[in-house]
Amino acid sequence: MAAHNELGKWGEDIAADYLKKKGYEIIERDWKSGHHDLDIVAKDGNTLVIVEVKTRRNRLFGNPEEAIDYKKRKSLQSAINHYIKSHRTGQDARFDIISIVGVIGSQPEIDHIIDVALI
Repeated sequence: MAAHNELGKWGEDIAADYLKKKGYEIIERDWKSGHHDLDIVAKDGNTLVIVEVKTRRNRLFGNPEEAIDYKKRKSLQSAINHYIKSHRTGQDARFDIISIVGVIGSQPEIDHIIDVALI
């Protein structure tokens, strides 16, 4: 596996563990359907939470969440809509971002941004 893929997988593992410790129920990880994909789908009480995880080794090129540009937001909105329709969930939903800064084997910095507007 390429180094950047290993870092991304590590970041998603860190994010999932973080959410579990906060009391979230992880429903799905790496959900894919056609060209749609979501990093983590979880429940926070009665709220469906879609989480995008961004992992970087450092902040030399900005904060990880800054990589979620307009095109990525549109793609995420489409994936979220597809997930909700395909799973026929009628519950409230929100979109969160978890940014992870660090390297494998280190104690990472975790920033959880709750209820982010996509568009």
